[in-house]
Amino acid sequence: MDDTHEPGRSSWVRSANEPDCDFPIQNLPFGIFRRRGTVEKARVGVAIGTMVLDLVDAAERAPTEFVGNREALEVCGEASLNALMALGRRPLRVLRETIGNALDLRNTVAQAQMKAALIPMADVEMFLPAQIGDYTDFYASIYHATNVGSMFRPDNALLPNYKYVPIGYHGRASSMVLSDTPVQRPVGQRKGPNDAEPSVGPSRSLDYECEVGVFVGAGNALGSSIALADAEEHMFGLCLVNDWSARDVQAWEYQPLGPFLAKNFATTLSPWVITLDALEPFRAPAFVRPEGDPAPLPYLSTPENEAAGGVAITLEVRLQTATMRERGAAPVAVSQTSFTHMYWTLAQLVAHHAMGGCNLRPGDLLASGTVSGPGKSERGCLLELTWRGAEPLTLPSGETRAFLEDGDLVELAGWCSAAGFRRIGFGSARGIVLPAGSVAGGTA
Repeated sequence: MDDTHEPGRSSWVRSANEPDCDFPIQNLPFGIFRRRGTVEKARVGVAIGTMVLDLVDAAERAPTEFVGNREALEVCGEASLNALMALGRRPLRVLRETIGNALDLRNTVAQAQMKAALIPMADVEMFLPAQIGDYTDFYASIYHATNVGSMFRPDNALLPNYKYVPIGYHGRASSMVLSDTPVQRPVGQRKGPNDAEPSVGPSRSLDYECEVGVFVGAGNALGSSIALADAEEHMFGLCLVNDWSARDVQAWEYQPLGPFLAKNFATTLSPWVITLDALEPFRAPAFVRPEGDPAPLPYLSTPENEAAGGVAITLEVRLQTATMRERGAAPVAVSQTSFTHMYWTLAQLVAHHAMGGCNLRPGDLLASGTVSGPGKSERGCLLELTWRGAEPLTLPSGETRAFLEDGDLVELAGWCSAAGFRRIGFGSARGIVLPAGSVAGGTA
């Protein structure tokens, strides 16, 4: 940790000093934006309070503040973070420190020069942070894996490989969408336990999955691996992920090769990427394995990862139905959990992904899988919360939900807080469910 984490530090951007602000000067996440209603080129911005700092504009207005950041600034005019990600951790760390010094309340010179480079968040249009070449979704919560296994395999809930190897599947990068993009109910092939034959139609069991994603920064060459001790040097930052899932389609198709159409129709991301450096005050030990569980194999084990491989992120899922919206009722929290419950750390996921020589590339996204904890209120999807629909949720509006209905809005939120440090947030990832469209051969 360094001066950028000083809890008493304030910014001349007043909104950044509000107690519950997601984006204080201690955070400074990166994203891609342009002014709303324009056709100007999208570019790199930094969130500060309720404003977006245009990095290219700021550097032009206050060049002496950004001395030593030439390499990073050269790529901040790009319409994605990929080139900045490719530079690795050190240039990013220096750039974040520079931005923090320029936005510091005590820097009156920078305030006078850079104030015009700030744009209200309400006046910007955000884009996906990166061109995502590949997307891998893991299954890293043992509580989620055990709950799901209990529903489908009561006598064999957790398969024997789970405690030895991080389980994941290759997802669909082309259908990743930014927060506030509507999600159309997917059409798929379904076969219920009492159906003689499968049928085609809209999913009747649409679900969300509350996850955390990590963007790859500097990649590795094809045929090489990434040591666990070096894995975090290959990470750029974290975001929120909602891996929407059609549970009825998934139940029919997932054997023997795993998820496919049940998860390839949409995955929602939050727009701001929180750097690992901003998260340093909130590092936590890796999951403490119960007595009798096997220790991670050597390539997945270091004392450093065991001591501080986790990140203490509070994650909350909020739901708002169409009826609630009509009545002016805000989304209501249906679960809250902690990212410290994950059986595998992010570094272990990166190291395992590359162990066979897979070349991870800047902008690739690795998601954690559903984040669930030991308590019912900590379950990160409706499949678990309603126990496959058998125990529907009752909402304050009087409505019940086993799975999502058309018009439902799902909002994921995340934040970090710890004694002696300033709270920082992830913003949110939101999506509203639209009715199913058509399918080849007829209307669904």
